[in-house]
Amino acid sequence: MFTGTVVFDLLLPGDSRSLKAKRSYVRPIVAALRRFEVSAAEVGALDLHGRAEIAVAVVAAEAAHVREVLDSCERLVAARPEAELLSVRRRLYGEED
Repeated sequence: MFTGTVVFDLLLPGDSRSLKAKRSYVRPIVAALRRFEVSAAEVGALDLHGRAEIAVAVVAAEAAHVREVLDSCERLVAARPEAELLSVRRRLYGEED
């Protein structure tokens, strides 16, 4: 069994000056990520209006499948026009971890 995680650091548009506006950008991204049958949530920069950290976790029997799903998630987030992807942090956990 393998577990993979990825954390996306996003820069949101300048009009996200309230938590309500920030949520209007973050919720559709999280919903789109969940279509890959992963766990996804906003996990960081909760009080910063122009930034967001979204984490994704996936569990699979093979490491290659975990990488494939995380690659798909990264492509989806990078392609979103409403947010700029600043950084991506990935971890892959195997049976030895």
